[in-house]
Amino acid sequence: MRVTLVIVGVVLIAVGVVWVLQGSGHLAGSFMTGSRFWEWTGVVALVAGVVALARGLFGSRTRGVPGGT
Repeated sequence: MRVTLVIVGVVLIAVGVVWVLQGSGHLAGSFMTGSRFWEWTGVVALVAGVVALARGLFGSRTRGVPGGT
């Protein structure tokens, strides 16, 4: 599960960066170029990717109940 979160996080961050650059007009050549919608969608993808990556890298590990069986 942790590896999956890391992979999903990295992919979301990469896609988010591309969408932000296209939406802000810094990366031309697409119907998304210059569209505020894609700029903000990229920001949301970036935030979700950072959260997923952080949970995958630093999330709590499943452990048994202390003192339990």
